[in-house]
Amino acid sequence: MCSGTEPGAEPAATPETAAPVPVIRVLTLFPDMVRAVLATSIPGRAERQGQVRYEVTDIRDFAVDKHGSVDDTAYGGGAGMIMMAPPVVEAVEKVRGRDDATVILTTPQGETFSEELTLELLADLQAKGELVLVCGRYKGIDERARELVVTREVSIGDYVLSGGELPALVVVDAIVRRLPGVLHDEDSAANDSFTADRDGGLDCAWYTKPPVYRGLAVPEVLMSGHHANIEKWRRLQAAERTRQRRPELAPPEPQGGRVPRQDRNRRQQ
Repeated sequence: MCSGTEPGAEPAATPETAAPVPVIRVLTLFPDMVRAVLATSIPGRAERQGQVRYEVTDIRDFAVDKHGSVDDTAYGGGAGMIMMAPPVVEAVEKVRGRDDATVILTTPQGETFSEELTLELLADLQAKGELVLVCGRYKGIDERARELVVTREVSIGDYVLSGGELPALVVVDAIVRRLPGVLHDEDSAANDSFTADRDGGLDCAWYTKPPVYRGLAVPEVLMSGHHANIEKWRRLQAAERTRQRRPELAPPEPQGGRVPRQDRNRRQQ
């Protein structure tokens, strides 16, 4: 698992469908870090079930000299080192399976990652059979690498990390969990925060056993067994939570008003 196949090779076929398994290729200077995460939890289970394959490539394998050099000082001066273009470009050209593959650079300068972009990249992965992510490091990468091989730039927020590995893993996780069959209950993903089922807003509050904990009781409606009322409560509660926490995402006031306060979280007397 995780890069057990020759870079650039066509995805393997499963006996059940004889269809290619989509492959996500991650190019990084820290392959062990990426492999460890992709082997665990839902991303790892998805690969073990044959629903996706990961190929992790060490950019340092394409270093410009015997010392493994992949970065250098910036022309024009300035603090920080710059990833050189040749290792990045040659790594991408070696591993991608098709010339029109989408090659994503994770960078604070990219478009902000979102649920909408998740579904767009999922469709791209399913259509082309592969997705390539390049993890930047240091001050950044030589602009010529962007011009030659990068087709899209993605940011996970307005802040800076030590490298692009964590953002790349965020992107992979978000996409893989939406592949058909990866989650045991696909409805779980369909009504998450930011989905169409939630009108692009936040999810509602959820409860499980015990029914009362430290004086806080589960709202009565959730214990009623009345599925229509439960769904109405969840819809209204999700809309109210969105208005309170992310008003810019809030849909119009739902018909029927807000969730009664006593039904949101009853304190057992």
